[in-house]
Amino acid sequence: MPSVSMISDYLWLIPLLPFAGFLINGTIGRKLPRTLVTAIALICTAIPAAIVAWLWIVMKADGAPEVIRVVSQPWIAITGLQIDFAFTVDHLTLIMLGVVTGVGFLIHLYSVGYMAHEEGYWRFFAYLNLFMFFMLVLVLAESFLLLFVGWEGVGLASYLLIGFYFKKDSAANAGKKAFIVNRIGDFGFLLAMFLLVDHFGSLDFTHVFQAITVNPEWHGGILTAIALLLVLGAVGKSAQIPLYIWLPDAMEGPTPVSALIHAATMVTAGVYMVARCHVLFDRSPYALGVVAIIGAVTCIFAACIGMVQQDIKRVLAYSTVSQLGYMFLACGVGAYTAGIFHLVTHAFFKALLFLAAGSVIHSLSGQQDMRKMGGLRKRIPITFWTMTMGVFAITGLPPWAGFFSKDDILYQAFVSHNSLGKIPWFIGLVTVGMTAFYMFRLWFKTFFGPEHFEEHADIHDHGAAVHTHAGSHAVMVADHEESHQHGVHESPWIMLFPLVILAILSVIGGWVGVPAAMGGHNEIEHFLDPVFANNAKDVAVTTGSSGLELLLSAVSVLTALVGIFFAYVFYCKKPGTAAALAERAPALYNLVTNKFYIDEIYSALIVTPLLMFTRLFLGGVVDGGVVNGFGAAAGATTKGFSSLVRRIQSGNIRSYAGWLALGAAAVLLVMIFGRSIWMH
Repeated sequence: MPSVSMISDYLWLIPLLPFAGFLINGTIGRKLPRTLVTAIALICTAIPAAIVAWLWIVMKADGAPEVIRVVSQPWIAITGLQIDFAFTVDHLTLIMLGVVTGVGFLIHLYSVGYMAHEEGYWRFFAYLNLFMFFMLVLVLAESFLLLFVGWEGVGLASYLLIGFYFKKDSAANAGKKAFIVNRIGDFGFLLAMFLLVDHFGSLDFTHVFQAITVNPEWHGGILTAIALLLVLGAVGKSAQIPLYIWLPDAMEGPTPVSALIHAATMVTAGVYMVARCHVLFDRSPYALGVVAIIGAVTCIFAACIGMVQQDIKRVLAYSTVSQLGYMFLACGVGAYTAGIFHLVTHAFFKALLFLAAGSVIHSLSGQQDMRKMGGLRKRIPITFWTMTMGVFAITGLPPWAGFFSKDDILYQAFVSHNSLGKIPWFIGLVTVGMTAFYMFRLWFKTFFGPEHFEEHADIHDHGAAVHTHAGSHAVMVADHEESHQHGVHESPWIMLFPLVILAILSVIGGWVGVPAAMGGHNEIEHFLDPVFANNAKDVAVTTGSSGLELLLSAVSVLTALVGIFFAYVFYCKKPGTAAALAERAPALYNLVTNKFYIDEIYSALIVTPLLMFTRLFLGGVVDGGVVNGFGAAAGATTKGFSSLVRRIQSGNIRSYAGWLALGAAAVLLVMIFGRSIWMH
């Protein structure tokens, strides 16, 4: 068995190898053949995944340490504050590392086929490796400051990847929107760090959490202020109300970006941060209540919008926002283990759903509108069956992974001693039915019924075939000819292999959390016990009877079946039913279809006034008046003074003699009067 010191020596390679891949492909990738670019990108993500697997073996062995800490040297050392550049691996870190490196590698592999015809192939993989580097730094960080470096870094990489098709206005605008909205949340994170330094004199996790632990009388007050500011950061990164608006637009990026960043990793950073800071949040019931409210409202609100979306990727985008709401709800009622459990299973089935959607889009040469699909189950059978596993998993049907993690959240919300009573549980339960409805709506409209697509579809802008702005004419023509030759066709195996692996994980991934009431041992809860051992709230919410847990699970499954039934009636048995209902309530339908006009409200109340202020006041008064005025005045003064001074250089000897005499007289006067003043 390898020693801890040996593991520590290799721990630095986990984030550094993806960074090396970014440097190589980002600097000379343009000149390298695609096979070499591919090899560099895959090797630099496969080796970290192997090291993480090695860590799993070591830390699960008998007598293994619960925490591995690696410190290079003091990073910042000033009076009263020292921050080390340090990485820490505990059981929570290990779970996140497994998700990031494992799912990340599969998505890298899928991208090789999906992005095969892109001119910016090297640039895409450079950005993807850069994202992996920052995400791994975020997860491994031992301090709030180093976590913030990774936090900002994934924001940068997300901006680059969302706006990958930078010549396409919608993609460029989506990247800017994500970047700006996240800055709002990050401002809260910064303020929280300032308060931590002021109150604790440290940003080190261990120091801060130990100080809170040894002072049981500390509750509320400054701890609530810090927790709420951290929640603001988490809301921005994890796309919760009111800062969720960036994530649906992020679908403008290539589909693998949606699978990696906006389903499996970056958007879960907020959930991870709240769970990591559980010691702080446990001392502030008010902050936990805010987290629970945000999660509950977000999960049902996003599900409402997802029920009427027509773009297959946008359905999944709002589904992601909704599922993240479940994770926040779990953390808000103190069930951190349940939230992390759902984070893991969600990474499996949501990455699968996004990649399967990409395979559908690939087979239809870029078509994303579900109204122009249908009947695809026989055309692309492997994509159909793998996506079916993802649909069943997110719906919460047993024994798929989502059933165990989602039911764990609902059970903990029901028995929790929180100030909101059973309201979070009820909202979560209603969302189960809505989730089942919109996911089976997607399933029926895409794979069943008559075929609404054209056999030889035109090339559209999407991740695998956007050539109108990035590719050469020759490649575009070649792809068009290929679509005419093959029509609707299954994706290549380099894309299907990750789908198969993720489909398997979507089925069995939840079995690590089978509760005792269902004959299991809930291994993930025991695995995370060392991290949340002192969480009194988590202990409180796990009390309950096996009979109650089974009853609540049955209610959840029945609710999901009701949602499936309505989806079947509306979109399979009587396809015109949904349109008829929309015609009967056009105001309500338009309200939901237009996403409750939240973007328009933000634009009217915030964006437009801010732009007017910057253009009129900053651009007109400050820049045009003050800055330009001072500049013009300085120029005029200099010009006027120089016009006087240049007269001295007349070339006339008598003029020079006069100026010399005048200067000598001035010197004498200064000396005489200066001496007189000095003597007095």
